[in-house]
Amino acid sequence: MISRLTVALAVAAALGLSIWPARADQYPTLNVAPLCHGITDQSDLQEGLRSVTFDQCMKAEQTDRETMIKERPTFSASDKAHCIAEAQMGGESSYTDLLTCLEMARDVRALKGQAADKPKQTEEVSQRKQSPRRTLRD
Repeated sequence: MISRLTVALAVAAALGLSIWPARADQYPTLNVAPLCHGITDQSDLQEGLRSVTFDQCMKAEQTDRETMIKERPTFSASDKAHCIAEAQMGGESSYTDLLTCLEMARDVRALKGQAADKPKQTEEVSQRKQSPRRTLRD
């Protein structure tokens, strides 16, 4: 007789669900089709705005996934873990949202690093200004 665990694993595999959490250095495969269906369904309701086809939406999501993978070395492991967990939290998943999360986290980290360096630079400039200068009289 087949155990319940075997059945549960078979169902999870058939549905494409992962029973192990994604590692920070791996990117998940998101099901963006429901999102794209929703976008195309709503685009017909918005008069005057450019309508988006399902294929256009899927291509845009695939482009964002490829960009995310290409820019992978610029993202920290902790940011990847956070953003991937957020993307898989529930609701409709999107590579666009995942890429945006990663880029924002990276850029904020860079800005904080620049801000930390700025006081040092300001201090050096002020020290140069305060150093005694020789005048023509000296």
